[in-house]
Amino acid sequence: MKAGADMKIAGKAVCVFVLLTITKVTRTVGNNRVSATVGNSSVLACPPKSNITMITWKISPRVGGPCTLGYRADQNKTDRTNCSDSMNWKFRPDRNPTLEIQQVGIAHEGNYTCEVVATEGNFHKTYHLTVLVPPRLTLYCDDHGNPVCEAAAGKPAAQISWVLESNSTPKEEGHDNGTVTVLSKFTAYSTNMTNTTCIASHPAGNQSKSIACRPSKNSGFILHVSTILCFLSIITFMAVIYYFKLHSNRLCHKTKCPETAPTHSPQDDTMEVEPYTTYVQKENVIYNSVSDLTAGQNLPQGLSPAT
Repeated sequence: MKAGADMKIAGKAVCVFVLLTITKVTRTVGNNRVSATVGNSSVLACPPKSNITMITWKISPRVGGPCTLGYRADQNKTDRTNCSDSMNWKFRPDRNPTLEIQQVGIAHEGNYTCEVVATEGNFHKTYHLTVLVPPRLTLYCDDHGNPVCEAAAGKPAAQISWVLESNSTPKEEGHDNGTVTVLSKFTAYSTNMTNTTCIASHPAGNQSKSIACRPSKNSGFILHVSTILCFLSIITFMAVIYYFKLHSNRLCHKTKCPETAPTHSPQDDTMEVEPYTTYVQKENVIYNSVSDLTAGQNLPQGLSPAT
């Protein structure tokens, strides 16, 4: 039992010794969050140690593959793998292993780790770089005379506020590159306004602009004019229809247009029969006259007096 307890104690002691050794050999200086404004330069420092054997910057940017910058003291030689020209040593790495990023862009956002091998042990320090993009601030008056403030393509999204109290609710629109456009429309509680100031708060710097908008007086006038024009259009349309209808009737009277369905009366039948009746009566009168004349002259039948 005693031997087993001694073995457990010895095992714990070995574990503590190993942990202490690892802590002494490999030291983490810490992780830091840094930010840089787009277009500017950013400088990231390594832990300053003496008797440096090797230094390596390991970079994992937001866009593109990882890259490394290395220095070996025994060969007094530097090397780089897959790193762009915008990332390089700021000074001689054997004297100061600081990394400089020139013309910072959104693509440079990511993690940057510096590993140092020295006689004191191994050290590393990690930075998380965030790129700030200041928004483009514009302030204008809309068609109704309301001030509109726009903070376009900012990273992160800007916070818009007004000097005068407003019940406006900002609207955000995200873009593929990580920037955000914020739009805020000022709605005044009274129409008696002078200058209105829009303030865009952003980590890259605050911006403000002022404008004087007058409430639009043309909206009611435009509605009134539109109503009148619509009414006049209806009247004109009805007048055109009436004109063409009236003109068509007059043209029909001048040309004596036939009736659509002529009527048939019994009098027409009588008028059609009268010529035949008159003809028959005349024939009878002629026949009777010839008969009388023949009888009076005692002419043989079948002979008629010469005419």
